[in-house]
Amino acid sequence: MLIHPWDAPQDDAHWQQWLAEHDFGQLAVNGLPGEGPCVQPLHFAYAPERGPRGEVVTHLARPNPLWPAVEADPRVVLSVVDDYVYVPGPWQAPDDTPPEHGVPTSFYAAVQLHCTARLVDDPQEKAELLNRQIGHFQPDGGSARAAVGEAPYGRMLAGIRGLRLEVTDVRAKFKYASHKPDDVKERTAAGLLARGGVRDLAAYAHHLRHRTTGGPQD
Repeated sequence: MLIHPWDAPQDDAHWQQWLAEHDFGQLAVNGLPGEGPCVQPLHFAYAPERGPRGEVVTHLARPNPLWPAVEADPRVVLSVVDDYVYVPGPWQAPDDTPPEHGVPTSFYAAVQLHCTARLVDDPQEKAELLNRQIGHFQPDGGSARAAVGEAPYGRMLAGIRGLRLEVTDVRAKFKYASHKPDDVKERTAAGLLARGGVRDLAAYAHHLRHRTTGGPQD
């Protein structure tokens, strides 16, 4: 992923705060010899305090075809992309340029966690892993805890395998035109608010943040 200086996060807290609210992504795994990469959509829980760069926990069904590839090569990438919008060309045209000459672009936020995967098959460790995920997604409770040999989840533990992903590197990008002239920024912000699509307000918030914090090229 290409990351220009003006698209880079301001610090680790920038991408960590965003990732705390975006816990569904795609796990990319190197395929077996002669095969292409494997990609698995999944929910996950990220704990930045565990290890130098944090740890991700998740689980998948035991019959998932991903397992042989992970066992062969534990180097994986967890990719999360959201807050993406299409920006029409006229919004990007400077004041001294005809609107129809503006260049359309994409805005998006993306975090890629490069990880070393460890498979979890021990029943007790799987139960602990599941409870961490439940605690993340349901912090107010409402679900029973997983425990080996106990209802309601104990008998289901044999049907899954857990994954602990040690984060070794992070690539983060917030592409919201922080390097553009002020007239373009203002027009783009107004366009996002006026269009009001599903992700336009989230993109507007990113765009505004880069404007008010003085992005690297501002």
